[in-house]
Amino acid sequence: MIVSFKGKTVEAVAGGRAAKGFPPDLITRAERRLRAIDNAAQLNDLRSPPGNHLEALKGDRAGQHSIRINDQWRICFRWTAAGTEDVEIVDYH
Repeated sequence: MIVSFKGKTVEAVAGGRAAKGFPPDLITRAERRLRAIDNAAQLNDLRSPPGNHLEALKGDRAGQHSIRINDQWRICFRWTAAGTEDVEIVDYH
């Protein structure tokens, strides 16, 4: 269950709305990924499909995980006992 969002972009996309700086053609794909995160009972549920490319992040994002929207965009989040927190959409390039 998604507990909190981090930023206006992910809030808009979760609501099916366009967001400044986020490609409109990726909204549907991003919504599907956000629904998968919201429905996941455990972190390993996000390993399928393999196209999610679930990974634990390092460095200044240690403690976070990410799944891919496409080659450029990621959804980053913290997985906690309370639910998924600080969900954000990030341009990795």
